[in-house]
Amino acid sequence: MNVPNALNTPGSAGSTAPETAPAAASALSFRTAGEGDVPALVALVESAYRGEASRAGWTTEADLLDGQRTDPEGVAGVIRAPGSLMLVAERDGKPIACCQLERREGGAGQPVAYFGMFAVRPVLQGGGLGRAVLAEAERVARERWGAGEMHMTVITARADLIAWYERRGYVRTGRTSPFPYGDERFGVPLRDDLEFELLVKPLRLPPS
Repeated sequence: MNVPNALNTPGSAGSTAPETAPAAASALSFRTAGEGDVPALVALVESAYRGEASRAGWTTEADLLDGQRTDPEGVAGVIRAPGSLMLVAERDGKPIACCQLERREGGAGQPVAYFGMFAVRPVLQGGGLGRAVLAEAERVARERWGAGEMHMTVITARADLIAWYERRGYVRTGRTSPFPYGDERFGVPLRDDLEFELLVKPLRLPPS
């Protein structure tokens, strides 16, 4: 089951997302995850979003949600599904960031890409790594699927996070969807007003 990203970036509600230098993104390599990566990716996503350890970075959701962010079945499902992948960013052979990409049908016969499960190791946040991963995800979506747009969903309470994406060309659509209250696979809400908003960015396709 696909669920909108509660956070989809590198901040906690009420914090200010730092503008960062690209130097921290040097010496990165990217690859597509396999099923052998599932345990490490679950741990990475959980560390970025849940619990006290997540407060070392600015992507924590600890003030909005308790419980798990994902589980092995959820990550493996992304890896196995057709038209879907987990993109892994590595440094020195170790995964330090990841995101989900999924091809979806768009209007006028052109596909769009859905971006989710974005996680950066908390102690490495604030150094430009998230920006580099997002740029690579956009490149993959354009070149692999010919996607004309990138879509994502973000919790509306995350004003700092939405602003981070707006600075990178994403536009608020005003189209909202409810948080899946009662489905603890995606966390235990600490507030009763959580909902998602769709953000969209046009992707410039390479010349044919």
